Amino acid sequence: MSSMTTTEPRRINRRVLVIGAVIGLHVLVVWALQTGLLRRAVEMVIPVQVLAEIIEPAQPIIAPEPPPPAPAVKQPPPKPQPKPVARPEPTPQPVLRQEPSPVAPVVAPPEPAPPAVVAAPPAPPAPPAPPAPPAPPRVELPSSSADYLNNPRPPYPSLSKRMGEQGKVVIRAYIETNGTASRAEIQTSSGYERLDQTALQTVQRWRYVPGKRAGVPEAMWFNIPVSFVLE
Repeated sequence: MSSMTTTEPRRINRRVLVIGAVIGLHVLVVWALQTGLLRRAVEMVIPVQVLAEIIEPAQPIIAPEPPPPAPAVKQPPPKPQPKPVARPEPTPQPVLRQEPSPVAPVVAPPEPAPPAVVAAPPAPPAPPAPPAPPAPPRVELPSSSADYLNNPRPPYPSLSKRMGEQGKVVIRAYIETNGTASRAEIQTSSGYERLDQTALQTVQRWRYVPGKRAGVPEAMWFNIPVSFVLE
């Protein structure tokens, strides 16, 4: 009875050990998967196999054997050439004189037809002539000889008469639109001071018809000749 009781605990211990070993093996496998040890072992195994395939020596390349040379074709021996046979010389034949044939008349080639006359294109119409410039406005110079002005003749200086002084004086006067001479100067002298001054004073006292441009009165310069002649 006591021997049976001792064997049973031994069996139970063995079972416990087996079960513990199995559990520990599973735990070890799970731990290896989690930490990547198993993957590393696989990677180490695969490169070794690939390396073994690479290191394997290459097989030598066997070149194909060259074809046997073609058999030489025998050429027939050259045939002997025949000897040349002497030919008799030909007898000369009489030469027949040929009369010249009449020369055919030379026909002149036809003259080429004159080229067709191409009509020139019509000339473009001439541009219209520019309009003529407008005529300058008509200018009417002042006048001092109108009868209605009643301008007296310049007096002859008595001393000039006694001394025989005579001549022509040209006075340049500026005639205003109201017919008066606002300025006057001697343009051409007679050679005598008394005659020049008498003409200048007389012209300044005269009345004038004012000058006009295009019919409109306008102030302008006017040359007035005054002559002194002894009778």
